Amino acid sequence: MPIFDPVGEKEVTRSIVRGFLAEFDEYVESDVVIIGAGPAGLTAARELAAAGRKVLLVERNNYLGGGYWLGGYLMNKITVRAPGHKELQKIGVPCAEDPATPGLWVADGPHACSKLIASACDAGVKVLNMTSCDDVVLREGGRVSGVVINWTPIKALPRQITCVDPVAIESKVVIDCTGHDAGVAGSLAERGMLEMKGTGAMWVERSEDLIVEHTSEVHPGLVLAGMAVSTFFGVPRMGPTFGGMLLSGVKAAKIVGDILDGKSKFAAGESADAVEPALTV
Repeated sequence: MPIFDPVGEKEVTRSIVRGFLAEFDEYVESDVVIIGAGPAGLTAARELAAAGRKVLLVERNNYLGGGYWLGGYLMNKITVRAPGHKELQKIGVPCAEDPATPGLWVADGPHACSKLIASACDAGVKVLNMTSCDDVVLREGGRVSGVVINWTPIKALPRQITCVDPVAIESKVVIDCTGHDAGVAGSLAERGMLEMKGTGAMWVERSEDLIVEHTSEVHPGLVLAGMAVSTFFGVPRMGPTFGGMLLSGVKAAKIVGDILDGKSKFAAGESADAVEPALTV
């Protein structure tokens, strides 16, 4: 007697195609597109989806989480400085304060990362992985109104056979959570629309505060969170501690919520040229 229901290969394929295309069709237009599914991107996505926003998360790798899986130096413990540990506790990640260093909390990277991914998906976030952001969509006044995407493996093809055009998806706001690459902001910098300072040297105690402080809308329709903030503003990098990225994601979600509610810092006619200048540390 068979254990499983009688389903063949063609049915499996059709089910995959139908499910993917239906979801893709729905999310070609979203409230928010987040590029980069590291801890900042996942946190921002979760917060926004939990608030009822339509959120699409785009990740160039086949996995989500970035360096959150591994911590530092291939040792899979992550550290989070207080009060960032409350973000771990919020989603049920077991963590403990280091008895030798008050204010420093430690958790298992795989446990923390899997919980963060699950919490984002449970909140309603949809994901396109193995998908790279190639460019931005611009509208009147230079507002960022979406992104241009393609399958990540296309980039690995020889140049003479890469005539595979990308497609574009639209959104009201884009969040750049691409880490040190700051890839979305970089698309504007290449056009002379923004200036990026480059990531500063490591300084944990300064970095995390500055990254959260400078998480912001840097151009109409474009918000930066996580290590992309470091690259854009030139603040120090933080290394293998993750509280700043988690709290940057929370702050980015709040900023995006305000933008969607008509409270963009550019809404009153402030030009893109009026962006806060890069920070010198």
